[in-house]
Amino acid sequence: MNFDFELILAIGLFVTGAVWVYDRVVFLPKRKQMLDDLSPEACSAMPKAVKDGFGDTPKWVVEVKSYFVIIAVIFGLRSFVVEPFQIPSGSMLPTLEIGDFILVNKFDYGVRLPVLNTELIPTTSPARGDVVVFKYPLQPNLNYIKRLIGLPGDVVSYHNKRLMINGKQVDESLLAELNTSLNPSKEPVSLHEETVGGVNHELYKSYRNNPLVGDWVVPAGHYFVMGDNRDNSSDSRVWGFVPEENLKGRAFYVWLHWNDFFSLPNFKNNGLIE
Repeated sequence: MNFDFELILAIGLFVTGAVWVYDRVVFLPKRKQMLDDLSPEACSAMPKAVKDGFGDTPKWVVEVKSYFVIIAVIFGLRSFVVEPFQIPSGSMLPTLEIGDFILVNKFDYGVRLPVLNTELIPTTSPARGDVVVFKYPLQPNLNYIKRLIGLPGDVVSYHNKRLMINGKQVDESLLAELNTSLNPSKEPVSLHEETVGGVNHELYKSYRNNPLVGDWVVPAGHYFVMGDNRDNSSDSRVWGFVPEENLKGRAFYVWLHWNDFFSLPNFKNNGLIE
């Protein structure tokens, strides 16, 4: 089941915030009056839970408002500083494995309004080679992660499993021939190193023919993205360009790997994302 956790968190913030305000306006004055009537010794010795119930404050108000600060801190960090994601597929192998937990910088591409993702304050611009998280254009409640290949105005070409940007072939070298079980298709692959926008990164290519070929002109306000697992990635070659307003941030760090519930978490992939 797909759900928008950011939207759920925003609703939680609104509900708990409304209850917090309701308590401040209706019940807090009553509690203060009752506590002022007590001696300082009695007041200091009284448990906080008892104080919160003064002034006929309903128990549900006490419970709900207690979560407001916690949700506000989580919401603020996730919306404006850093947001965690888990990698669900192998489209970014070998850079990112299924089960990697990553951190995404939320202010690299502008401070954005939560949920709506509208830019409020511009910061830096996306660059070729960045690993970006974005809202999937065909289903915006889903988050995708790919490598940014083409900027607005670029001409991107992919033929014979070689990438060209603006008529210039991207530097690439063969590192190894692998019979790997990491690939979701379980097929042998060749490991290559590619340089895009000054960023050196590794990628996989299979030995079968790839129908994902063509030439694309990136329109204004959009970006062209590809997976590092070139023959096993649904990306801009399939469903088109990523609008600028869909960008959520730049993935920069792997902090945990946990493949499935019945395995043990580990830190084998910890490090910066290139």
